[in-house]
Amino acid sequence: MSSNRLIIRESQPNEIDKIKKVLIDAYEQYAAILSKEQWENYKNSIIDATDNSHTKTKLVATVDNVLLGACFIYDSAEKAYGLPELEINYPIIRLIGVSPKARGLGIATELIKASCNLSLEWGSERIVLHTSDMMESAIKLYEKIGFKRAKQYEFMNGNILVKSYELNIKDTAILAN
Repeated sequence: MSSNRLIIRESQPNEIDKIKKVLIDAYEQYAAILSKEQWENYKNSIIDATDNSHTKTKLVATVDNVLLGACFIYDSAEKAYGLPELEINYPIIRLIGVSPKARGLGIATELIKASCNLSLEWGSERIVLHTSDMMESAIKLYEKIGFKRAKQYEFMNGNILVKSYELNIKDTAILAN
């Protein structure tokens, strides 16, 4: 009998291919919005970020040993994007993705909670993430959790505004639930 117990944990080196698949599946919905070239570039950036070891940690979400979600945490904007000029020197969450078949189960929220807890353990009271207008449901989730717009950390990626959101972890109720 299945337990359906959600576990958030650090990834294992042998899970890289599963992480890539989950993230590409999660973000593939944007292929219909982006040009073919933009989608290929985005997909390649997901693959590169998964293969690349600039992360502080990679978290995964599993249910019954099936990997259903992932997110990456970086120390800084330099590590996350190669953009030291953003002057973000505290944790950044990137590539929060949940398998389309597992959406609505709270997995993204649990990945964010785990990221916040780790950030606190590392001595940071803040965490940042970036998104864009095409990710409407993600923005709604971030705002519901308590993330506030941080325009000082925004940048352009081609013709797309990469919006920034910041959370003061100690002032949020997310960790109390």
